[in-house]
Amino acid sequence: MKEEDLYRRAVRVWGKGPQMLQVVEEMAELTKEILKNVNRKKDNLAELIEEAADVEIMLGQLKCCYDIERQVADYKSGKLKVIEGRLDAWEQKTK
Repeated sequence: MKEEDLYRRAVRVWGKGPQMLQVVEEMAELTKEILKNVNRKKDNLAELIEEAADVEIMLGQLKCCYDIERQVADYKSGKLKVIEGRLDAWEQKTK
């Protein structure tokens, strides 16, 4: 089964509301692990991997749920160009 089909199935079976709350929960869990890693210098790479994967899966469901895959991809592309420009400027300034 393709990822997108699986995401749509999850939303259909478990419902939009519960799945969107799950998105929030998974993002909070990733946030918690990032904070542990940065603030407490905890060696929690396995947890970061797990939570990052969970967030990616839930973001896939969010995009399917609202049918915004294309719009997110387009916006992301524009944002990446902005970041590239900022990096270029930063690197030129620090040479």
